[in-house]
Amino acid sequence: MPKMKTIAGAKKRFKLTGSGKIKRKHAYKSHILTKKSKKRKRNLTYFTQVHKADTNRVKLMLVLK
Repeated sequence: MPKMKTIAGAKKRFKLTGSGKIKRKHAYKSHILTKKSKKRKRNLTYFTQVHKADTNRVKLMLVLK
């Protein structure tokens, strides 16, 4: 059986934490930033965790499972 390939788009978008959780960037931070408040833009800057319902799907994309 051949090796499973990592999905390149997932490789660029997700990172693993030390404890094995998956972190991701927020959406809506690329354009049309003039109508968004400073607080909203600042909060979109930071990383967040992938939702529990999506972790298995992301792990399959990253071939961690």
